Amino acid sequence: MKHFYLILLFLLTCTLVFGQTATIRGKVQSTGGKAIAKATVRLEGTKIVSVTNEDGGYELKEVPYGQQHIVVTSVEIQPKRLPVLVESRMHVLPIALELRGDIGLEEVRVEGKTEKRKIETSGFAVNVIETQEAATRNVQTNELLDRTVGVRVRQSGGVGAEVQYNLNGMTGRSVGIFVDGIEISTYGASFNLNNIPPAMIERIEVYKGVLPAHLSGDLLGGAINIVLNKRNVKNNLNASLSYGSFNTTQADVSGFYRDQKTGFTTRISGAFLNSDNDYEIWGKFSKYIEPNGVVRRNFRTKRFFDGYRSATARFEFGFSDVKWADSFFLGYNFSDVYNEIQHGQTMGTPYMGRTSQGQANALNLHYNKRDLFVKGLSLNVNGVYSFRNTAILDTVPWAYNWDGAIRLDLNGKPLKTLTGAQQGKPTHIDIDRQVANIRSNLAYEVFKGHRLSANHVFYTVDRKDTDLLNVVAAQEFRSKNDLSKNVFSFNYEASTLNDRLLTNLFYKLYQQTIGNTWYTSAQVGQQAVAVKEEVRDARTNSGYGLSVSYAIIPKVYLLTSAERAVRMPADSETFGSPEDNVLSNFSIKPEVSDNYNAGFRLGMYEFGNHRLSLSGNAFWRNIKDRIMPKANENISAQEIEVTQFINLGRAQTLGFEGEFTYGYKNKLTAMVNFSKFNSLFKQQYDDEGREMTYYNKQVPNEPFFTINGNVHYRFENLIQRNSQLNMFYTVGYVAPFRTIWPETDWFITPRQWAQNVGASYTFPSRRLIASVDVKNLFNAEVYDNFGVQKPGRGYYLKLSYSLFKF
Repeated sequence: MKHFYLILLFLLTCTLVFGQTATIRGKVQSTGGKAIAKATVRLEGTKIVSVTNEDGGYELKEVPYGQQHIVVTSVEIQPKRLPVLVESRMHVLPIALELRGDIGLEEVRVEGKTEKRKIETSGFAVNVIETQEAATRNVQTNELLDRTVGVRVRQSGGVGAEVQYNLNGMTGRSVGIFVDGIEISTYGASFNLNNIPPAMIERIEVYKGVLPAHLSGDLLGGAINIVLNKRNVKNNLNASLSYGSFNTTQADVSGFYRDQKTGFTTRISGAFLNSDNDYEIWGKFSKYIEPNGVVRRNFRTKRFFDGYRSATARFEFGFSDVKWADSFFLGYNFSDVYNEIQHGQTMGTPYMGRTSQGQANALNLHYNKRDLFVKGLSLNVNGVYSFRNTAILDTVPWAYNWDGAIRLDLNGKPLKTLTGAQQGKPTHIDIDRQVANIRSNLAYEVFKGHRLSANHVFYTVDRKDTDLLNVVAAQEFRSKNDLSKNVFSFNYEASTLNDRLLTNLFYKLYQQTIGNTWYTSAQVGQQAVAVKEEVRDARTNSGYGLSVSYAIIPKVYLLTSAERAVRMPADSETFGSPEDNVLSNFSIKPEVSDNYNAGFRLGMYEFGNHRLSLSGNAFWRNIKDRIMPKANENISAQEIEVTQFINLGRAQTLGFEGEFTYGYKNKLTAMVNFSKFNSLFKQQYDDEGREMTYYNKQVPNEPFFTINGNVHYRFENLIQRNSQLNMFYTVGYVAPFRTIWPETDWFITPRQWAQNVGASYTFPSRRLIASVDVKNLFNAEVYDNFGVQKPGRGYYLKLSYSLFKF
């Protein structure tokens, strides 16, 4: 009931994104790149019209916001009616059409750069990943992110392994992961970026440092926002199936239907992912222990207990583009995951029989309306309430070698672990969580180009842990943990100097409450009794910031932002997370960071058939009480089973990133990017005035220099008429970095080069696409968190099918 009143209060007090007219411009071309001159481009139902020039250029002014239709006519083509959603003051909408007149509306191709350009020139340090090409390939969402400038996906093993995201030196919960503006953690571990295929994604927004209003929260390293497909211009059904190395199977299906008369809209999607992860390992942390204790390093074998399986389903029903709502949806999200845990934080000790299984049921609400009650007032609300359960089982008492066999003692008998299970004592923990997360934005355009907005984030989690191996404790003394937080932010956004200068000034207020109840044993006379222990803590902080974008000349932007950001400890960092081998730390404090970004963006410039763009960004972050996993300080302690999040103290990150893109016609695209930074421990003295051992040293277990490159080439009509063949090549480099504080060659993650190749073939019907990918082409020795070896060479095949006309 308390959640109901909180939600009701929130909805009543939230208060404004504006409605106004827009300008749409672009070029009309054939799919072969030929400009179509003297074509008429008209906004349906209005007198707004434009005639293309010799370069195919057009411009439509004073276009009302909302769902519109553009009609394109020319002597070279049949009339075409093109839907478009207008939601910003400027849209760049290139249109590519077949010269022949036998192609229907379903096969008009709109190049989706409009939203990308708008976001990337808004003043924030942000990159937008488009997923159209990746949707046809056997590529996971995390792989797309790992190729993005300034992003390093830290995955401890193969498919389904624990993942952390590093954005220019900031990692863990400092980086927010969102799905349509809602933190993905709300849905539970069984719903994550591993099992959201690119085919279900419209775009991925990667913010590094300062965040826009709609992603306001207690974050300071940036955020990754997954925008799911929802703006489909036609009813459709898509499905794909892939299979590859290590018995990896992935299937997904998605569909969209809208009734044009009533506006009733349905969106459904589902995905299944399974992998044995039995890839070969041979690195220095792979070992075999003889009965006499002799250790054989670089032991070549296969991982033997590392399976992963997940299933997700998402259903949404509602209305779109009706009088009372631009969009209104009620939804249900189900996810289930089973994970075999092969080892702890390092590969020191292999496990057998330690598993985690999670299930989540989430209800969600989405409402968006422009010009609510009055012109210029808009409301956007996203809410999720989820019920999650996680079970961790660990009761196998035997010690194992990396070949999957039980270790033997000198007498040839099976060797038991010291604690009776794989990681600590025998465990069968059942964790129930109830999570509520509501985000809203109320905005009002005071006058043209000036907007005020109020944003609110409400998050709460009630968690109950039960030890099923202790029946009495399970029934009577169940530990309870609860956490709630509110983040209020107030924004003033202005567009001046003929839209050349964009500014965003904001203030944030953070509030968090944490409670913990547990039981300890005490002796009363001759009898042991349980004593209830309880701790509660309340915290309040504030932050502020500014972002600026200035267009010196067309296509040349200067971008800068600054922020005092606050991050409250997450529930997993405070209460622990047994499924991820994380211990609790109830004394952990919030971290505060001063973030500065300054960069530029040039292009896209066109020189005949050639296209060029260049961008760069410098960043500087000063952090107090940085929250991060505890790194090992002992050279002799090679095996780390569990970790704990701690406050490091003062830290500083200073670096630069850059990206260059080249394109030729509609055929060749090449990109290279890099990120280089220093992440230093800056606390010189401890509380007693003694100089800290690792003052001004690089923070361990962070890759601080990465390079990514990719090349994509498209062939038209190569095998069949109207077919398309796409060829891909990607390469990634990671410089050596330490995994523990002391300097030692043993704990240096080596230099890494990983290369991938792939191809996809689109059949003439445009409905069927086949693709093949070879990952880690040269079977490179690749590592990540705490020296965990990742998969070698793998082969993958994928088939995708789309149905439109129904």
